[in-house]
Amino acid sequence: MNQYLAITSRGLENLLADELTQLGAAQVKVVHAGVRFAADQNTAYRCCLWTRVASRIVQVLSEFNVRNDLDLYLGATAISWEQYFSSRTRIVVDFNGTNREIRNSQYGAMKVKDAIVDRFTKGNQARPTIDRERPDLRIHVRLSNDKAVVGLDMAGSGLHQRGYRTEAGKAPLRETHAAALVMKSGWTPEKPLLDPMCGSGTLLIEAAMIAAEIAPGLKRKRWGFEALNDFDQDAWQEMHAEASVKARRGVAKVTTRFFGREMDRRVLSVARDNAGRAGVSELIDFEYGDATQLVRPNGFETGVILCNPPYGERLGTTPELIALYTELGNRLKLAFAGSVASIFSSSNELLSCMRMRADKQFKLRNGALDCVLKTYQITAGGVKQVEGATEGKLEETLVAPDFANRLKKNLSKLDKWAKKEALDCYRVYDADLPDYNAAIDKYADYVVIQEYAAPKSVPEETARRRLMDIMRATIQVTGVDSDKVVLKVRERQKGKNQYQKLSNASRYMTVNEYGVKLQVNLFDYLDTGLFLDHKITRRRLGEMSKGKDFLNLFAYTGSATVHAACGGAKSTTTVDMSNTYLRWAQENMALNGQVGRQHEYVQADCLQWLQEVDDTFDLIFIDPPTFSNSKRMKQSFDVQRDHIMLMENLKRMLRKGGEIVFSNNKRHFKMDEAALADLGLVAKNISSETLPMDFARNKQIHNCWIITHKEGDV
Repeated sequence: MNQYLAITSRGLENLLADELTQLGAAQVKVVHAGVRFAADQNTAYRCCLWTRVASRIVQVLSEFNVRNDLDLYLGATAISWEQYFSSRTRIVVDFNGTNREIRNSQYGAMKVKDAIVDRFTKGNQARPTIDRERPDLRIHVRLSNDKAVVGLDMAGSGLHQRGYRTEAGKAPLRETHAAALVMKSGWTPEKPLLDPMCGSGTLLIEAAMIAAEIAPGLKRKRWGFEALNDFDQDAWQEMHAEASVKARRGVAKVTTRFFGREMDRRVLSVARDNAGRAGVSELIDFEYGDATQLVRPNGFETGVILCNPPYGERLGTTPELIALYTELGNRLKLAFAGSVASIFSSSNELLSCMRMRADKQFKLRNGALDCVLKTYQITAGGVKQVEGATEGKLEETLVAPDFANRLKKNLSKLDKWAKKEALDCYRVYDADLPDYNAAIDKYADYVVIQEYAAPKSVPEETARRRLMDIMRATIQVTGVDSDKVVLKVRERQKGKNQYQKLSNASRYMTVNEYGVKLQVNLFDYLDTGLFLDHKITRRRLGEMSKGKDFLNLFAYTGSATVHAACGGAKSTTTVDMSNTYLRWAQENMALNGQVGRQHEYVQADCLQWLQEVDDTFDLIFIDPPTFSNSKRMKQSFDVQRDHIMLMENLKRMLRKGGEIVFSNNKRHFKMDEAALADLGLVAKNISSETLPMDFARNKQIHNCWIITHKEGDV
């Protein structure tokens, strides 16, 4: 008997060990990401043909210690390669692992290749051909610390390549993983199986092949062991023929029903083609369907629901996924009581959205992700159909009830206020409760959730779970479509970091604010192009601007300029360092019909421009950053330190009877009124007058002052 190593993914070792034992393997022993076993030639062939879980089966030729590249070369040279294959065989070396001395797998593969070639040439034989594209035989080397295992890959390529799948969906599940999930799901061949998000059909096809006793390797065209000197063609052909007959008879005997639902029609077509190539198309009922509208198929009384829903590596995809998992859980409880659901995901937070308690779980890596298969006995608790409502209308208990109830209360008050004020955009929650540290803003029929970075004292897992609860409850309370929920993570920012670009999608929408139209972008930047706490300040500027020459400094997207222009300003000058935001300002103005030479846009460092320009204005609005050390500015800026320097320059530009509206967002800002008086200016604090209702809880959100010349000091 020969020694073999069956390789699999971490987490599948025990499942593979049981499978190999059933196939006749001896001396079965679980090792890291694999199983060692002994087998005669026929049993090895059978294991290759019938394993559903192993990704490779390697005949072990030698194991030896490797401290350096010489040890590796000598150990490989000592193997009687000519005993196993001829010099006419095209080979390639697959090298996995490194140690302190051999730090590059390509270098390790080269040393083993040199040893094999030298072994043949020193025996006066032709050297084997190295063929990376279509080798007859793959040499497998696994190096772990100072131990090397060298062997022959019996299949020649991954055993997950069953031969039926030529196309897949966006996130394909390997066939070996799919088979393992089927085996661990609680499904048995006599039970109906439903995949409500079947993609290219892999889970259902693997299950149908198990039910029909179709050998997973039956469709493979080439095997590595066919290139070995001791290949027993007669024994292999007989074994393969028996498996072919068994498959044909097996399909005819299957009475189990399999159901696949998929909302991508192209992928659904791929699933049908894959099932046809696997020989199980007649067993699987594939139909178009949305998992969030899932109903029990005809012929499915009780059985197993198994699926691998999307779980998104990036948090930005989470709102839609929350809705998906939440509604899937609702549908399962509403229509499938008495059945079993097994859901595979990398996100425990998303799985928790289903509001079901798992009876079992099975951990498995999927590529680089740690995933889990959770199995649930479905009961009807936690969700019910609303009395008198149309079919499928669900009633659900509130997620995070403290937060949800606060949000409900805020919405009840603020929605009415915003409608009366003609506002599309307003804040509905701003860290009202310490455990739910986020701001939530409405932009027409969109909701933007901005998570504030949690204190270091809050564990990351806790913060993530709370954020998930915020998103779930917000969707539930507002009733907004999940694809209209935008998630952003806001950390403490300095300078203009809040303006950083997040994507290049250029997704803009038009909103209304006190009769003015403004463009916002909810997706591409951390901020949206509109500071909501300044809405009353902007309206006031519009009321103050009639017949005046207006200057807007640090203008951002020019929303204050738009209010001034719509309020009847004679001219406007808009200054910002960013051409992007100046273009945005021009588009905002054009939306409101404010075009013409009387409206000027200046791209400049505002601090430098203030020192150089001699123009004068009747009304000046300045909303500088709290702090900036932008590389594009010639000097750093601190609003507390430098506000008098600003006023010194602004006084020169302010006409008799003119006004400066000065705003900033520095908490605990203190106006230096004595220094201001020395300049001949006087300030009136209007912060409370410019604080809108939706920011009433946060009285430190901004400071706002009207600054004028002292009487007789112009």
